[in-house]
Amino acid sequence: MTIDISQFFQVFFDEAEELLAEKERLLLAVDIAAPDAEDLNAIFRTAHSIKGGASTFGLNDMSEVTHILESLLDRIRKGEMALTSEHVDAFLAAKDILKMQLDGHRLGTPVDSDAVADVRMMLQSLSQDAPVQAMAPAAPSFHAPEAKAVDHEGGQRYRLELPKMELREVNALSAELGLLGQVSVAPLDGERHVIVVTTHESLDDIVAICSFVLNPDDMQVSVAPPLTPQQRALEQAARNEVENALGYGFFDPIEPFSPAQAAKGDAEQGYGFFQPIEQIRALSAEPSDAERGYGFFQPIEEIRASAGIVAAPREAAAPAARSEAPAEAEADKKPAKKDGDKAAPGAESSSIRVSIEKVDQLINLIGELVITQAMIEQRADTLDPMVHERLLNSIGQLTRNTRDLQEAVMSIRMMPMDFVFSRFPRMVRDLAAKLGKKIDFITNGAATELDKGLIERIVDPLTHLVRNSIDHGIEMPAARAAAGKSEAGRLFLSASHQGGNIIIEVSDDGGGLNRERILAKAQQQGMAVADSMSDAEVWQLIFAPGFSTAEAVTDVSGRGVGMDVVKRNIGAMGGSVDIRSAKGFGTTISISLPLTLAILDGMSIRVGEEVYILPLGYVIESLQPAPEDVKEISGKGRVVKVRGEYLPLIPLYQMFDIAPRFTDPSQGICVILETEGRKAALFVDDLVGQQQVVVKNLESNYRKVVGISGATILGDGGVSLILDVTALIRSSRQLADESIFS
Repeated sequence: MTIDISQFFQVFFDEAEELLAEKERLLLAVDIAAPDAEDLNAIFRTAHSIKGGASTFGLNDMSEVTHILESLLDRIRKGEMALTSEHVDAFLAAKDILKMQLDGHRLGTPVDSDAVADVRMMLQSLSQDAPVQAMAPAAPSFHAPEAKAVDHEGGQRYRLELPKMELREVNALSAELGLLGQVSVAPLDGERHVIVVTTHESLDDIVAICSFVLNPDDMQVSVAPPLTPQQRALEQAARNEVENALGYGFFDPIEPFSPAQAAKGDAEQGYGFFQPIEQIRALSAEPSDAERGYGFFQPIEEIRASAGIVAAPREAAAPAARSEAPAEAEADKKPAKKDGDKAAPGAESSSIRVSIEKVDQLINLIGELVITQAMIEQRADTLDPMVHERLLNSIGQLTRNTRDLQEAVMSIRMMPMDFVFSRFPRMVRDLAAKLGKKIDFITNGAATELDKGLIERIVDPLTHLVRNSIDHGIEMPAARAAAGKSEAGRLFLSASHQGGNIIIEVSDDGGGLNRERILAKAQQQGMAVADSMSDAEVWQLIFAPGFSTAEAVTDVSGRGVGMDVVKRNIGAMGGSVDIRSAKGFGTTISISLPLTLAILDGMSIRVGEEVYILPLGYVIESLQPAPEDVKEISGKGRVVKVRGEYLPLIPLYQMFDIAPRFTDPSQGICVILETEGRKAALFVDDLVGQQQVVVKNLESNYRKVVGISGATILGDGGVSLILDVTALIRSSRQLADESIFS
């Protein structure tokens, strides 16, 4: 019987990527001058976990790199070597190599073997440096005696007498210890087992691995002198006979069991994995532990006493050993505890992995449910509320439950912005070092949630903005000092909710945008500009294709590619970009995005015979203006006065060339909209109502239509278009007789 482990590869890939991200976060946050012991242990655990998983799945290239990395980290965390910035750089480089190897196995991307060799050589060179006792050694836990008894193979032998455990846990522990050396397992009385490990690793490492599965206090550890040749031959012969007889449960026995043996219970047969202890003792002619060679093991307490070593109390040693277990493992594999400390069975895991395809399918089904519920509501409007009171109450309850269900399902796709923000500390650190700048990177609102689909698409635009702030915004240390600023510039990345949108801002305290330089460059490129342009209009020029004010082209910036892509990508997500800048004080670029593109609250409006949907997040109010509040501006269209403020009037019927019921704004309805900090009044015939709508992608099913962001299905089965409010307000500068399609 064989087990197909290919089904578990994706789980390993996901977990390894999370561990690599955690490792990078810890390395960037570590204090090199005075590193915290727990931080060093956590970094070590990430490397150890990746190494174990890679070895299990046969990914030898990854396990070889992590083995060298793990050894170096182990020396640092034990205080045998001082942590330096050179170490951190090497560990970050190793993280990049492991990510490249991981992508190679998962995606089939090429792996640079020269880069792998360079990093391995770098780590080995650092490992061979003379140890520096710069850190106080940790308190001793389980220490092997100073005078080690080593066999001819060069390894130390440890005997681990385990408490009563399930067989699968014993097998898992022996497999993990097998990564450290040679392992043999034998049963004891009372459903207990003993594991003998021959290894060059320290006893602390062995105890640390055991703490994944059990409480080290429940395990008896002893050290053995080397076996005599006769004992070694006898032990090997016994092991060979047992392996040939049982095949460890994967092969049929060479000789079938007799009927008497077959009649014995599972416990006596060892569940198919172990031969009964009586047969093992008979085969090896060793009826007792002493005769099987275990009499040569001296209790570790006696060895320490004879060597003059004072053993640390178990109560003090246990926490040091248990600290080696990663937080991730503690969530899934709790060490065995005393009866009074047992956790509830349901508290072992708080999350499960679900493929995004299943979540998308669930969201699509919820969308269809919302449409069906809208249809039922519309048909129920024609019923007599007195006659069908109970039916209408049930429909109202269905509406509330549908909305709660929709909100709960939509929250599954929501992810914290930390998923995006966590990518930037490393980039800021490397780019600042490359440019010779000092930058303090500060984030805020990392817990703010955004739809997963939008999070994946916002990474590239934010990357462009952060790189531009580092390269163009923040000055060199000498220039900052001359301007009376601190040598280290500040780069802020924040996210917050505002109505139905999320606002993401990239801010720096650098020199700000240079208005004169931007205008001069725009004139040089033949763009239509004027000195009378407002600052906001001048700042928008940097989003023009091919626009760049960099004096030299570098691998960081200067080719005029990036900012136009930023605006185009954000516009494709239904968002907008706004710039605020003050010369000498810095620049803030603000991105506004809808929280989700799947389901939204909308206001139904009517123009002629057509019904459109306005996203409710943009709507401030609706009103019917008085005739004297509507003014005509020569060559600029009409405006409407709302509480002392004149707003541009957007006649929707002219935008889409349809026949309206009213052409006089005082007879229709004006809906006040706001986006990108600007307001406008949308002139429509009538308001139909407010409802939830399921957004259908119009571009993938038809083509992109200017002024339209999507479509939806109404309660009567008809299709209604969802208006792109940002495009409509920008179009308000056109003449009244122009169409948005011109």
